[in-house]
Amino acid sequence: MEIRKSIVYFDKCKQVVKRRLTPSLGVFFPVFLVSILTSFLREPIYEAEGKLLFQRINLISSSTEVTGVGQEIDSLQQVEQHNQNNILNTEAQILTSDRVVQKTIDKLKLKDNKGTPLKIKQFMNRLTVKDIKGTDVIKVSYKDKDPQTSAEVVNTLMTVYLEENQSPQTAQVEAAQNFLKQQLPKAESGLRQVEAEIAEFKQKNNIVSLQHEATKAVEMITELDKKIADVKSRIANISAQAKKIREQLGMNSQQAVAMTSLSQSIELQGLLKDIQWLESEIIHKRAILEDNHPEVLHLQNQLEALKQLLEERVKQVPGFQQVDDINGKWHLAQLQQQLTARLVELESNRLGLASELATLSSLSLGYKQRLNQIPELEQQLRQLERKLQAVQSTYLLLLQKQQETRIGGNQNQNRVQIISQAQIPEKPKFSPIFYYLVSAIVSTLASLATMLILEAKDQSIKTIEEAKELLGFTVLGVIPTFKKVQAEAKGNEQEPQLYSQGLVVRDIPNSLITEAYRMLRANLKFMSAGQDLKVIVVTSSIPKEGKSTVAANLALAMAQMERKVLLVDADLHHPSQHQVWEICNTQGLSNVIVEQVEIMAAIKKLTNNLDILPAGVIPPSAASVIDTKRMTSLINSFASYYDYVIVDAPSLNVAADATTLGQMADGVLLVVRPGVVDYFNAVIASQLLEKSGQNVIGQVINAIIPENESHHYYFQEDYYSQKTNSNTVELVRN
Repeated sequence: MEIRKSIVYFDKCKQVVKRRLTPSLGVFFPVFLVSILTSFLREPIYEAEGKLLFQRINLISSSTEVTGVGQEIDSLQQVEQHNQNNILNTEAQILTSDRVVQKTIDKLKLKDNKGTPLKIKQFMNRLTVKDIKGTDVIKVSYKDKDPQTSAEVVNTLMTVYLEENQSPQTAQVEAAQNFLKQQLPKAESGLRQVEAEIAEFKQKNNIVSLQHEATKAVEMITELDKKIADVKSRIANISAQAKKIREQLGMNSQQAVAMTSLSQSIELQGLLKDIQWLESEIIHKRAILEDNHPEVLHLQNQLEALKQLLEERVKQVPGFQQVDDINGKWHLAQLQQQLTARLVELESNRLGLASELATLSSLSLGYKQRLNQIPELEQQLRQLERKLQAVQSTYLLLLQKQQETRIGGNQNQNRVQIISQAQIPEKPKFSPIFYYLVSAIVSTLASLATMLILEAKDQSIKTIEEAKELLGFTVLGVIPTFKKVQAEAKGNEQEPQLYSQGLVVRDIPNSLITEAYRMLRANLKFMSAGQDLKVIVVTSSIPKEGKSTVAANLALAMAQMERKVLLVDADLHHPSQHQVWEICNTQGLSNVIVEQVEIMAAIKKLTNNLDILPAGVIPPSAASVIDTKRMTSLINSFASYYDYVIVDAPSLNVAADATTLGQMADGVLLVVRPGVVDYFNAVIASQLLEKSGQNVIGQVINAIIPENESHHYYFQEDYYSQKTNSNTVELVRN
């Protein structure tokens, strides 16, 4: 698709060149000659050039090891290398500044052609300053009619630039060094003060590394929480076991301890056994003796003495207040000695775990309090560190700049140097070949501009393709034209007059144009295969497109097929069929419509199968005559009697007759003549046909010049010219 578009575009360009070649050549040669003469009449121009080298400042030296700012200076060097092009551009602007230029003009006392001092603007028009890509070199060139002057200007300009550029830089370096000497001690003092503040803050708050401390605190709190949970779980387990044992023993832990102590005391155990023996003896004696018997009383006194002694000993045992507690639980302690021992052990473990829990909780609380303090401490520390960083950056920057100014002051003298002095040029800047080339380019551009201007002004349709794209109607015929055609060698002196009337089908039956009309006739026959096309209106967009000639020759071509054909000249504004056929026009269509003449009296016979109805007398209002029922009736009558009725109608953009006749006919045939009709009128005509609902059969491209078409291989004039030979005449008329 892209290749096809390219081919179409190339063909259009080629056709434009072919159409506008003559006027473009008429412009090319005068412009070329004038350019050549102007170039050679000018005095030769000489150009001298010199070069300046801008050395990159190397800020890295052995002294950076002492200052400790090597890394920062290296970074600065990378930035400078990256921006070297911008530096060269800046220096080029300084080199061409008004101060430098004016000093150069004054030193050399440069003058213009009138003898007045040279202006800065005139000087700049001759001066060229640009950097050489990929290098640190600026090239300075100057053009002048005098070769020696051109060299002197370049050398003087570079010298003045060096003088102007050196003095301010030296002053700037000294000022910078003095400023840095004053600011460095202040920056160093501020740095030490902030460092002392940070050290004091860390010492006061026991800070080594807050981040590490926070991490460790979180780990310790997590571990302590796990231990606290474990201790609480163990305490709960021990409490549950102790509760169960207390329920089984029926005593509390204190009593269990007392029972354990009792069971482990040999003295108490002996007293308890003696008391039990006495109680047994008393019971035994009472069974034999009276209660007041001396033996019974003696045994009771002994029992009371032992109980009193036991009570004194029991009071020394924690958990027991009365001897009855022992008497009631003695046998139980004996049976549950192991349980009481276990209960005592559990109570002891519980107390130990409770103490451990209190210790762990205290540690966890301490870590949590410290962890809560860390964010605030971090914020304060960050503020101090930012302050330290700012002071430190200022100090390092000042230290770095001091080193730079020291090194820059030493290297500034040799930073810019002239590496190439301007030499007096021996040859002019431009050779004759250059002038020829420039003249050719200017002439070619002028020719192309001429072509474009002429093409833009010419709004006419020029080719078959343009007509097809613009109107969109089917192309039924392409009628070529030639300024000269060969007539048949009959030796008749009147034949050129016949040919000039445009009846090619009749007068030159073997010509290319005649064959084109036969092809039009064949295409109409194919079109009528699916519809009844008997009445055909032939019209055009504007006059002078050859519609009458096309109508006449088409009627002849149809009549040659032994069809009865009627040619009606319905152009009541400017009739021309009577001129084409050289017949009388006193009676015709207008007379028949108003019923002044009978139809058969107005129709004239041209050939065996071709009749013609001329226009007749031109009426005052042609449109009112055509748009009548009488005209419709006549068209119907013609269609019933003849095989084909060819109606020559006025142009569409001249009168409304063509659209009126198109409604009465079976179809409209539009004649388009490239080079005559323009885009505007063609589009208007197309819209008129579309809006009026006409049955447009197609279009006939008339008077085509084969040489103007991109594809004209089918116009084989030589094939037909072999069959005809005669004088040459003009064929196409309106």
